[in-house]
Amino acid sequence: METNIINTPQRKTNWYVITGGPSSGKTTTVNLLKERGYITTFEHARHYLDTQRLKGRTVEEARKNQREFQLGVLDMQIEQENEIAPNVQVFLDRAIPDALAYYRFLNLSVDEKLAKALQMVSYKKIFILDSLPLKNDYARSEDEQAQKKIHELITEVYESLPFPVVHVPVLSAEERVDFILKNL
Repeated sequence: METNIINTPQRKTNWYVITGGPSSGKTTTVNLLKERGYITTFEHARHYLDTQRLKGRTVEEARKNQREFQLGVLDMQIEQENEIAPNVQVFLDRAIPDALAYYRFLNLSVDEKLAKALQMVSYKKIFILDSLPLKNDYARSEDEQAQKKIHELITEVYESLPFPVVHVPVLSAEERVDFILKNL
């Protein structure tokens, strides 16, 4: 396992990360925050798959080379985080450190791009959503065992960072949003 891959951030941001394993309600939570008037982002793994499908590739073809897939998602996440002003309050649907959890899950070695990106991350607070029952769709292929392992890895990665972490329990979607807003 990598050590000291993430340094203390050089800048402060007003960015909140909404994260958790597959099927934890991240996108639903982020969408409800957006409906309430907050600035939000979207999840890049699904967006990457959608762009690949527009190019005529199937989900299976896009996921076949996991390193290529993870780098494509990481590129989108890096670009997005580079475009957000540090002082803007925003809720991110996943963030760069999620990539480290997925690299670990897939037994991929950390490449230079991820290592450099991790050196630059800075978040105000991390909200890790407890898992909900697994629901697969065109973009999600994990089983319950993988869901649990990915959630554990995401938790491990974010708890190793120098940012406050809040665990969001299983509640109704609206109650989760209320919980997050009360814990800013």
